Amino acid sequence: MPSRLLARLRRARPTRRRVVAGSTVVVLLAALVGWAVWPESPPYSTTDSMITVRSGPDGAQPVELDTRFYLPDGASATRPVPAVLLAHGFGGTKRSVEDDAEDLAGLGYAVLTYTARGFGRSGGEIHLDHPDYEVRDAARLLDWLAERPDIRKDAAGDPRVGVVGGSYGGGLALLLAAQDQRVDAIVPMITWNDLARSFLPESTGREPADGVFKKGWAGIFFGSGSGTGGLGGLGGLGAPGAAPGGDSGNDGNEDSGGDGGPGAGQDPVLGAVPGAAPGGTPADPACGRFAADVCAAYLRIATTGRGDPAAVELLRRSSPAGVLDRIKAPTLLIQGAADTLFPLAEADANARGIAAGGTPVRVAWFTGGHDGGEGPQTDQDRLRFLMAQWLEHYVKGSGETPSGSFTWSRIAGFDALDRGLVATGFSVTDYPGVGGTAAESIPVAGPAQRIANPPAGNPAAISALPFGGGFSSLLDGVAGDLPGQHARFESAPLDRAVDVVGSPTVTLRAASPTGEAVLFVKLYDVDPNGPAALSNGLVAPIRLTGLPADVATATPVRVTLPAIVRRIEAGHRLRIVVATSDQGYATPVEPATYTVALAGPATEAVPGMPAGAALTGAEVSLPTVVGEPIATPAVAWRWALVGLVAAIVLGLVVVVAVLRRRHRRHDTSVHPEYADTPLVVRDLRKEYADGFVAVSRIDFEVHRGQVVGLLGPNGAGKTTTLRVLMGLTQPTTGEIHVFGHRLVPGSPVLSRIGALVEGPGFLPHLSGLENLRAYWRATGRPWADAHFEEALEIAGLGDSIHRKTKKYSHGMRQRLAIAQAMLGLPELLVLDEPTDGLDPPQIAEMRRVLRRYATDGRAVLVSSHLLAEVEQTCTHAVVVHKGQIVAAGRVEEIVGESPSTQFDVSDVDAARAVLDRLAGVRVLPETNGALVVDTNGTARSEVVAELVRAGVGVDRVMPRRRLEDAFLALVGENSRGSGDR
Repeated sequence: MPSRLLARLRRARPTRRRVVAGSTVVVLLAALVGWAVWPESPPYSTTDSMITVRSGPDGAQPVELDTRFYLPDGASATRPVPAVLLAHGFGGTKRSVEDDAEDLAGLGYAVLTYTARGFGRSGGEIHLDHPDYEVRDAARLLDWLAERPDIRKDAAGDPRVGVVGGSYGGGLALLLAAQDQRVDAIVPMITWNDLARSFLPESTGREPADGVFKKGWAGIFFGSGSGTGGLGGLGGLGAPGAAPGGDSGNDGNEDSGGDGGPGAGQDPVLGAVPGAAPGGTPADPACGRFAADVCAAYLRIATTGRGDPAAVELLRRSSPAGVLDRIKAPTLLIQGAADTLFPLAEADANARGIAAGGTPVRVAWFTGGHDGGEGPQTDQDRLRFLMAQWLEHYVKGSGETPSGSFTWSRIAGFDALDRGLVATGFSVTDYPGVGGTAAESIPVAGPAQRIANPPAGNPAAISALPFGGGFSSLLDGVAGDLPGQHARFESAPLDRAVDVVGSPTVTLRAASPTGEAVLFVKLYDVDPNGPAALSNGLVAPIRLTGLPADVATATPVRVTLPAIVRRIEAGHRLRIVVATSDQGYATPVEPATYTVALAGPATEAVPGMPAGAALTGAEVSLPTVVGEPIATPAVAWRWALVGLVAAIVLGLVVVVAVLRRRHRRHDTSVHPEYADTPLVVRDLRKEYADGFVAVSRIDFEVHRGQVVGLLGPNGAGKTTTLRVLMGLTQPTTGEIHVFGHRLVPGSPVLSRIGALVEGPGFLPHLSGLENLRAYWRATGRPWADAHFEEALEIAGLGDSIHRKTKKYSHGMRQRLAIAQAMLGLPELLVLDEPTDGLDPPQIAEMRRVLRRYATDGRAVLVSSHLLAEVEQTCTHAVVVHKGQIVAAGRVEEIVGESPSTQFDVSDVDAARAVLDRLAGVRVLPETNGALVVDTNGTARSEVVAELVRAGVGVDRVMPRRRLEDAFLALVGENSRGSGDR
């Protein structure tokens, strides 16, 4: 055994051949893998730089901004391009939006991204989009764009520019457009209208100073700006609603771009250093990089849980609400339904304020937001299309004017392939606002109920938890609404489904021994077979003052709940919940007990409600909008399946109807002059909607006994002519007559035509014979009229006729298709490239078949690029070039018009050089190396003499008269046609 093993090792010992062979294989595999994974170079270049801008109240305070500039390839002073200023979300950097910058640069825009002051490597402090700081910073960046010669200008110093941003960046876009009229269009996303109302909301219409502090979101914002954490790319275009850490690999306080090492205030290992200002100077740990006034306002509100006039004024200073009438840039507002930070009402207020000044506005809602991310892919695709369309028209200056339609979406289910969520989009012509275009009033009822406010707001219900709005339905019965801290009022089961699009409303009454109460009103969708769902964790906080101790004497208050998009199915109930606490909001520290009731008269008990005290009732008003569905791949497939079933049923009905009424159908449009002519084409023209003219003027006839070849270079118009002839497309002008009948869609005379156009199409699970039989049954013609034996003989498939067609080769399918076209022995046979896929013996047989077929009064029209086959098969030819007929007639007549001579010479290249110098003599191209010359009247002896004088030996001279020569003479050697369709 050891000796055998040793022998094997010797045989397996590496030799030079084996090493070289193995190395070659390794190198080739490595090259193949490298080629496969090597990224394509992007169609743009990028430049990172620190740009110093001057801003502040006096416009003179310098601050460095970390920027990245994307410039499309080919942009120059002679070919300037429009620009987009792309702003990131709160806590992000320029890296937060790099994917979106790359997309926009790929669309031909110069894109400037930057890290806002107070974040990442940029200097300065955070002023919350202050007009004198962040907004003026952005205006100075527009100046920088205006100085570049490769940026398109509307005027000196006025760049052609759009501004795009989400959340913090969206607020910047609105404020910049109001402050700087050079902005040509804006796309603000998931952003605010009134920052004071966003962080101090109150749903009965009271001012923000009386609002309920949104402590959860405010704490996250303040923490991300003070160096204690980051929101990642929160609200960025590419990732609206990204959770912490979602900044494309960046932690929100550090720019990891290639700018030469860690930025200011960063540790090379740990990254961002909490509490460090740019340049490494220690900052106030309580405020981080926030400006002092912003920090002080937050600390006051967070400590007391209440707003004050100074804090409200500071937040409104950074709000678009007061300057909407100054925005003249066309505005596309995108807002998310899954957003407890900036709900849909914020975009609604912005839309109404901007539109009031006559500025074009479009609104789009989607299923994502700060709590729901980007939403399903169908939503992302819709929003990117809307944005690209908006910028193309208003910034690029091309494309049609976008409509002002309102689009929205709702979750429709899961994708069957990847199990991801699928959103269905809808559209309506005019934006209806959060009030909808109509309303459904649903009665709800329940007894007056006492509820307790816990001391210090602990424990608190969990519903409007930042980033977790969707968790509320999972927490039902666990921590969503705590026992003793909430009252419930319910409806009867709905007798029909209701599509809610907008802000529901309900009227309540409340009593408190302290005269004041903070309450949270919620609308649940109660599934009888599942949990109660609170749409995206959205709640309506209210602060009521001047309350009586007895609820019976309380003044009704109308509560406007956050706008939602939800389908409430038939059989579900509505539940109004009034709670005293919520994890996301600040509530009174002192414990108290309130009484709440619906504002309405006593009513009958609702089925399923507990017995007890008299019930009060009210109506929940649900706004609705009826829109047209927006097609998506998922919807398209669903409707395709429905359509297929419907088409089968409709097809059966139509076949039966046709069979019953066939004897009553009469064609009276017979042209007497063409009654005995199989095909007459007169003045045919086909022009497409985009202006492309495939056929400009075609005029020919096909008579009985003729085999007519339709010839022409690629793009000449052959296939278009055949498509019109078979009714696959309609001509722009002109007429086609078949045996005197004008050809129109559904014309009975089509039954007298057999055709193979645009390739065969068979059911793959059926055999060849079964396909022929199925085809004939579908025609509705008598079984006796089918000529299966002749067709099978033509096909020549032998036993393969019984095999499934999915196993056929291309040539076999082609032969079966020709047999199908001849199955009824039609009087006019139309074939497009019939010899495609056939071998030489089959081509020869096809010649004989076509000649035999054009007997007994039948005719054949055949389109082919094999000129030799046409010459040997056809009796007549029609030559088409650039959509027009350049020759028509008998084949021998067309050939006779193009005399040529073949010269067998000793040196073809030298002979070609000699003949190219002879006036009037043209050397025709050949594939077999022979020299074929069109002498154009020059004597052959003179041509031979010139060759001999030049030292070229001439072995043989013979005349050449072929269809190919005539064809080349008619259409030119290098003709490419007009691009047939």
